[in-house]
Amino acid sequence: MKKIYLSFFAALAFIASHAQAQQQYRVVGISDGDTVRVLDESRQQIRCRMYGIDAPESSQEYGARSKQSLSELIFNKTVTVEIRDQDQYGRSVCRILLNGVDINKVQIDRGMAWHYARYSNDASYAEAERTARQQHLGLWADPDPTPPWLFRRSQKAVNYR
Repeated sequence: MKKIYLSFFAALAFIASHAQAQQQYRVVGISDGDTVRVLDESRQQIRCRMYGIDAPESSQEYGARSKQSLSELIFNKTVTVEIRDQDQYGRSVCRILLNGVDINKVQIDRGMAWHYARYSNDASYAEAERTARQQHLGLWADPDPTPPWLFRRSQKAVNYR
């Protein structure tokens, strides 16, 4: 009986923490195609690294277009933010929803980001990337686009020379 109560309270704690992690925010800045700054009602700012996607770096081809796409979608709008984790740079890892629409996935749908399969096993993101590739949308118009994680690795190698 004790295990049942513990399981019940553990489930309640999970639900309560998940509900607290999902709040309304105003998007006040777009850093690039997968990172935004949001403000809560008390004007506390949070940097959000978007969960499950990796967009081209600013200095990379399609980087500016990816940032512009995200800006057109959500800049200065009120969004729902699901905080899922924190990354190594102290940013919150977030899923961003606008009127119930998953904006992370929309970036993939538009060909403005890769599904970051290393950190996400979301099947809908993987399918969105396959579809965008097949339709040659956004960065997939390039026959061999460089994934941002490989671009970052090559930039580190150049900087260490």
